[in-house]
Amino acid sequence: MTTLIPAPAPANGTGTGSGTGTAADRRRWAGLAVLAASLLVVVMDMTILNVALPDLTADLRPSAVQQLWVVDAYALVLAGLLVPIAALGDRWGRKRMLLAGFAVFGVASLLVLVADSPGDVIAVRALLGVGGAMIMPTTLSLIRTLFADPRERATALGVWGAMAAVGGAVGPIVGGALLESFSWHAAFLFNVPVMVVAIVAGWLLLPESRSDRPGRLDAAGVVLSFGGMAALVYGVKELGKHGATVTALATLVAGVLLLTAFVRRCLAQTDPMLEVRLFTQRAFTAGVLAALTTSMAMVALLLLGSQWLQLVHGWSPLQTGAALLPMAVGGIIGSPLAPGVAARVGARPVLAGGLAVAGVGLLLLFVLPQPLSYVSVAASLTLVGIGTASLAVGSAVIMGSAPADQAGSAAAIEESSYEIGAVLGVAILGSLAAWVYRDGLPSGATGLARESLAGALGTPVGSTAVDAFEHSFAVFGLAAGLLLLAASALVWRLTPADLDLADAHH
Repeated sequence: MTTLIPAPAPANGTGTGSGTGTAADRRRWAGLAVLAASLLVVVMDMTILNVALPDLTADLRPSAVQQLWVVDAYALVLAGLLVPIAALGDRWGRKRMLLAGFAVFGVASLLVLVADSPGDVIAVRALLGVGGAMIMPTTLSLIRTLFADPRERATALGVWGAMAAVGGAVGPIVGGALLESFSWHAAFLFNVPVMVVAIVAGWLLLPESRSDRPGRLDAAGVVLSFGGMAALVYGVKELGKHGATVTALATLVAGVLLLTAFVRRCLAQTDPMLEVRLFTQRAFTAGVLAALTTSMAMVALLLLGSQWLQLVHGWSPLQTGAALLPMAVGGIIGSPLAPGVAARVGARPVLAGGLAVAGVGLLLLFVLPQPLSYVSVAASLTLVGIGTASLAVGSAVIMGSAPADQAGSAAAIEESSYEIGAVLGVAILGSLAAWVYRDGLPSGATGLARESLAGALGTPVGSTAVDAFEHSFAVFGLAAGLLLLAASALVWRLTPADLDLADAHH
């Protein structure tokens, strides 16, 4: 059997007892509850924003570019900081980093009270990204050190993944309920009391852990990784909006060169800030690819689906949140079950099969009769949710492929793949949908109508714009579905046929 790297005992007293019912066991699973709740809140924050975006847009009147930055600023900053902050957490202490991240996230959410322009909201979202970068990889690192046994770790990561699905379910509904009674500011303020509770619970329940061999804190590496990521994403956005302009191409090239220099720098160091050599393991690469492509498709689906429900069908934010439930329900049910299924049939069929199921779900948006009914969209959402439940196995593969002292690097890479995927999903798939929408408008459409469907409603081209948006949603389903099917085939090829998560401790 192909096995993952054996898991040494966690450092600093976070070892796992083999028995059940011991104080160590209870503390370990209580700690998991705190970590899973951390993910829940961060995912809720992202989905709440999708529901709140139309109200925010109506109030602050951001341009199309500003709207994209309101969505992307969080993910861009988070992705850029994941690597250095994960390395810092390995040295400073992962519990300490997590609690500090809770504090930053809460303060940033509170600052929305003084935000009265699109620029202010973008700044708040960027600061939330700093807090998110302190929270997200730390939760995975702590799970890796809390659960040395790979069977328990797979179960814990299944619970962790289910919380992402719960966040996807609860976020739009909570956001919709808040927006029924309050302004869009409530979508941010909701985080404040939750973060206060998280700080107290984390302080009481989580053990501290550090890496025995932390990577170096490399200032040049931070500049290269963050600058490369920013340039790459900006270039993709420019390419999607304006085509192959000199600015777009030059920025893309600059991003690729900076990231290449960062990787080469890491490879030349014995204790790099990011252990990129983990990619020499085919299973690790497969898990990262699954996370990246799934994130691209899901984030774009939530963004476009929310607009379709609210602008095309005129549903309220609360109704929209409830209508998005099918995708989350599939993830809630499937994520805890996926590791058990993988134990029976193998990790490869579950990981690649999940991507294929999600891809078929997205293709339904294109092949079902137009204009789409909600029943058709709900069927698509359900299949996507069931398919993405396999990412719990992907997390187990990624984190189990790294020894404990490289947990920070593995966590940073996994979370980077999710966040980069989110940015690229909006930039590439979102831009594709926007291009198809604009192409479907009559030549006499005004600037606002061409920028978004919201700007076209109530104008002479409103009816045509709705039809154009319907078509763009269907074309998005085709593109995203083909992307996930291609990823499924590649993941099947990369993942060893005899990979067994349960044998990692042998």
